[in-house]
Amino acid sequence: ALDQEVMFRIEARAAKLFGLWLAGELGLSEAEAKNFAASAVSANLDEPGFEDLKRTVRPAIAEKGANITEAVLDTKLSHFMEEAKTQILNEQI
Repeated sequence: ALDQEVMFRIEARAAKLFGLWLAGELGLSEAEAKNFAASAVSANLDEPGFEDLKRTVRPAIAEKGANITEAVLDTKLSHFMEEAKTQILNEQI
């Protein structure tokens, strides 16, 4: 079982990876992408799960007119959770 600190780090990393991916999809510059990813991490601290994060990014998706569905957001978040888990657990070895 993963302890709370490790799970916190995994969720934070997943939010960052998701933010960077979404920034790329929205055509943001490198500096904007870093800020967007940081705000994604902060947004994800509001409540358990990723609903808070998704609520935060939806306006940016709408503003850019990007065709990114709820299903795509969920799929990407699931993918980035697995990727983050692998990264964080490998760092602890």
